[in-house]
Amino acid sequence: MKILGISASPVKGGNNDRLIDKVLGIAKNRGFEVDSVLISSSEIAPCTACGICRDEEMCPIDDDMQEVYRKLKEADAIIVSSPVYFGSVTAQVKALFDRSVLHRRQGFQLKDTVGAALAVGGSRNGGQEKTIQVIHDWMHIHGMIVVGDGGHFGGILQKPALEDEEGMRTAIDTINKVCDVLERMK
Repeated sequence: MKILGISASPVKGGNNDRLIDKVLGIAKNRGFEVDSVLISSSEIAPCTACGICRDEEMCPIDDDMQEVYRKLKEADAIIVSSPVYFGSVTAQVKALFDRSVLHRRQGFQLKDTVGAALAVGGSRNGGQEKTIQVIHDWMHIHGMIVVGDGGHFGGILQKPALEDEEGMRTAIDTINKVCDVLERMK
């Protein structure tokens, strides 16, 4: 089974890129195949609401989203990590979310995919829960199976994320919950 990690940060090698690498490493050690999408290395334009994906399984915008479509569709689970930008997800991952409407319009292709969220803020209470809520909303709209960390909403971290012991526990619990649910679904 494959787990896709999406780092929503435009900062290459930043907190979210490293966090996705860390949690995917845990999943890989548990025997899962892993893949990633790093917004910091991707060019994804916003949706133009042209409507072509209503009738055809294609988007006319020629950018890195073409590869992301394939990765989303192949994943058994998706974990998204976003920094908190003005109380929410980054504009870059919002563009990815909006463009993923193609999968919804073409028969809910992400339905029953397991989904989870991580968020990194500048302070302990820096908007992480709101950011996670936006990620969960995207997952619910696709009919995904949304899981948290076993006690709350998912991984809630303060930067620098990998040094935040309390936050890292929530991130580790979240990826382990994703793996547990996938194992139960086998």
